[in-house]
Amino acid sequence: MTNPDHFIDEVNEELRRDRLYALMRKYGWIAILLVLLIVGGAAFNEWRKARAQAAAEALGDALSAALEIEDKDAQAAAFAAIEADGDARAVVALLAAGAVGDEARLAQLEKLAADPALSDIYRDLLALKRVLAGGLAAEEKRSLLEPLAQAGGPFRVLAEEQLALVEIESGEKEAAIARLNALLQDNDATAPLRQRATQLIVALGAEPDAG
Repeated sequence: MTNPDHFIDEVNEELRRDRLYALMRKYGWIAILLVLLIVGGAAFNEWRKARAQAAAEALGDALSAALEIEDKDAQAAAFAAIEADGDARAVVALLAAGAVGDEARLAQLEKLAADPALSDIYRDLLALKRVLAGGLAAEEKRSLLEPLAQAGGPFRVLAEEQLALVEIESGEKEAAIARLNALLQDNDATAPLRQRATQLIVALGAEPDAG
């Protein structure tokens, strides 16, 4: 390479360097801002995760402490003092339901089940809990259970079992036996549920269908 060519290359390199420095002076703050945003976002996410974990641990400790209280009135007061948001409220209510009388329990569960902020699975669980808590007429139980017994529901087989009990309560013996026999053939039914269904069929004076 001749000296003129070498000189031209050096000039071009210097010009490119000058343009780069000029761009950095003009737009460098954008790169710095992006770095700060990335670092700040990561730090905020970590802080949020730590806060959520601390809140969950605090809720768990409060629930454990309340469950250890033997006096029902004191236990009910302890549960009432626990602050929870969203689906956690359903968990608190389900645990608290055992600490109050039938009327108060049903009112508490009914009020929470109507909360649109709750996930569907928790509303379904609260409906099932209302049936199990007792104190409802047969038709009220049926109206709560039938939606839960629809195909694909997470509590379908439990709802079917409770519907069979409602049918027995209403004098619908044959319908109850048919429903219980269907549960014996249901792949989603657990072994304890099948055992309960078999015992009920026998108690009703019928023979369980062979599986």
